[in-house]
Amino acid sequence: MKNKKSIVLTSLLSILAAGCGGGGGGADGGPSAMTAASVTLGGTTARATAPARWANVKFGGGGYVPGLIFHPTSPDVLYARTDIGGAYRWDAAGSTWVPITDGFGIEESFFEGSESMALDPNNDKLVYMSTGLYIGEGSKARLYISSDRGDNWTHVELPFPVGANNQARAVGERMMVDPNNPAILFYATRTAGLWKSADRGQTWQQVQSLSTAKMNQAQIDAVPQRGVIGIEQVIFDTSTKGSGSATQTIYTAVSSDYGSLAGLAQTLYKSTNGGASWTGIAVPGEVAGYNIPHMVRAKDGMMYVAFTQGGGPGANGAAALYKFDGSNWTLLKSYAPTQWTSFGMGGLSVSGSGASTRIALGVSNTWGNWEGQPVVQLSDDAGTTWREIASTTPHNPSDVDFSGWVDDVEIDPNNPERILHVFGGGVWETRNASAAKPSWNLAVTGLEETATNALMAPPPGAPYSLLISAGDIGMRVQTELLKRPTRNPGVFGNGISADMAWSNPSYIAAIGTASWDHPSRVGMYSTDAGLTWTQFAANHPDQQARQSGASNLAVVKPGQIVWAPSHAAPAYTTDGGASWTYTNLPALASMGIDRSYRVVADRKNPNKVYAYNSGGAWWTQWSETAHFYTSTDGGKTFTESATFAAKSWTSNFYASSVAVNPNAEGDIWVADGQSILHSVDSGATWTKLTAAAPIWGTESSYSPRVYGATSIALGKAPAGASYSASVYVVGTIGGVWGLHRSDDGGASWRRVNDDKHQFGGMGTLAADQTVPGRVFLSGAGRGVLFTY
Repeated sequence: MKNKKSIVLTSLLSILAAGCGGGGGGADGGPSAMTAASVTLGGTTARATAPARWANVKFGGGGYVPGLIFHPTSPDVLYARTDIGGAYRWDAAGSTWVPITDGFGIEESFFEGSESMALDPNNDKLVYMSTGLYIGEGSKARLYISSDRGDNWTHVELPFPVGANNQARAVGERMMVDPNNPAILFYATRTAGLWKSADRGQTWQQVQSLSTAKMNQAQIDAVPQRGVIGIEQVIFDTSTKGSGSATQTIYTAVSSDYGSLAGLAQTLYKSTNGGASWTGIAVPGEVAGYNIPHMVRAKDGMMYVAFTQGGGPGANGAAALYKFDGSNWTLLKSYAPTQWTSFGMGGLSVSGSGASTRIALGVSNTWGNWEGQPVVQLSDDAGTTWREIASTTPHNPSDVDFSGWVDDVEIDPNNPERILHVFGGGVWETRNASAAKPSWNLAVTGLEETATNALMAPPPGAPYSLLISAGDIGMRVQTELLKRPTRNPGVFGNGISADMAWSNPSYIAAIGTASWDHPSRVGMYSTDAGLTWTQFAANHPDQQARQSGASNLAVVKPGQIVWAPSHAAPAYTTDGGASWTYTNLPALASMGIDRSYRVVADRKNPNKVYAYNSGGAWWTQWSETAHFYTSTDGGKTFTESATFAAKSWTSNFYASSVAVNPNAEGDIWVADGQSILHSVDSGATWTKLTAAAPIWGTESSYSPRVYGATSIALGKAPAGASYSASVYVVGTIGGVWGLHRSDDGGASWRRVNDDKHQFGGMGTLAADQTVPGRVFLSGAGRGVLFTY
């Protein structure tokens, strides 16, 4: 009998095999067959339809999960917060993670990372989540509140910054709900001391009895990588809940970066009157000034406190674990740096009490690359003896390794055999922790946190479905949408761009940033659809020094490629990368922002290649007008369009894109941040569509509040369509931002997504050339999603 997870997977696979589009489809199986109502928008018809259904292209994890949060009493109520990709809730029935922040829209992109999550011990449906990617004196932060486990959210603005993607982002949890009076919350901030809310997070006041200091921008910038740790966490010292009276005994930890500014000389502070006053606690001398990544309270009131020198992720040592009974410190475990190792301590969790307390300790800055190396240390006697339970266990070689950042470890409060730990690629889990060699499995189903740089869909008949270039994980060839990809060059630190020959899609070329062990391998190609890879014999002359996310390439035909690094003049090769020759395009001037030409090959005529320079950014003093160029000799020489600049505007590279219709020669589309432009004569003349328009506001003088059109892609048209391709645009049409689709060459549009599926913003696009209605997009740290 199949479980729920396998039933769902089988159903989705059958839908994909049938080519079914979202919403139930029609004769062609695509969303175009859905019932639609038409409205007129300034001469352009837009249609509202039933929203598409969405699924993730499978990678599995792919990003750092700084924190796991269990409800203390309700079984399987568990959340994962990520640094850039929102938050997830565990679905025990399906053994999968459910994204709970996909409703965040384009204006909430900055709030897609969570610095801390807090649960009400008295109400297992109530969730608090602080958001904001980076700290700064004027940085905004929000507290999102849900009364239904994250299905719906409201928010309030916070009066202090938070840094979900700053250094030391696994410290925590910084925010806690008083178990006795759940109207009270405390928040340990990075830059502004300790704060308290007495009205369930609606308003906040600084706890000035501890400190009144607030760091200014210069003080924040003085800390390397803006890695301010500040006040580290809050622990309520109580074994009761729901009494109605505020808990009186509270602990909080203070990092030296804030403590030195605020005059807080101790690492640990205690209040016995609900925060009205605080007393410093002397910690053992050998760990004075260290950070406290985690401290936890056992059921008997014993405090367990981890000290480490580094801030993390993957904090290095020295490090030490102590227990503290309110008066006495007892050393349980320590690590001192050696010539070969510098282990730190990260995650910490306890279960039970007294002499049989179970302790799980995450050892950071260690990779589990030999049996017995400390990764997760377990004690079943309150720290008297220890054994390693993670690196002793063989695991599937196709899985990623333990990856060092073991900065949070959690024992399931309702099942001590179940232990989870985070790492740089997601979550590992064991459910038999007491075994001599516990079995570990990746617990990443549903959790997709890759940061995508580029997508490219192949022509019909290709032996794969998608090329994905992403940060940290490199470039991947996705052969099946619902299975983890195994084909990749394996050498890039970050994947930047990839393309295939339209005449022979088994030929793929890809570029990326160099990894530490392959410093010269920034360009690779495959002739067998990604099964094997060969390094270019030579690289673009400027690429080694210009390995930015703006770089891109276009494959004209097998062995003939145009490569456009950041700020450089594009170069071409006709011999498979053995040599590169500059095109006649001028190098791009530096403007203090990342930029490049976007180069695209015409899919019907391999002699034609197009290059688009968006101009940089209109708000800089060095900005230039936008330019569009056409080559008729395979990308060797280019001629500028005489009409494009008058139709377009100067735009940021990342707020613009260009796409070609693979079904018609010289049929080009540009999204320039403001509008959609279309040419049917290889760029000689252009039509500016009236559909898209930015939303302007007062928050920034540098860019629109919401751009009009930022990403564009063309895919398989449905049967009976008046235009040979479906056009997809991320932007604002009819005053509504989202993913929009046109099947009639831009005369009418309909929104593909709905407000529950906005993914914190949408980046790059690719459209399927075989299945009508199937489009791929990158969410804000949410991996790659597609309609089905």
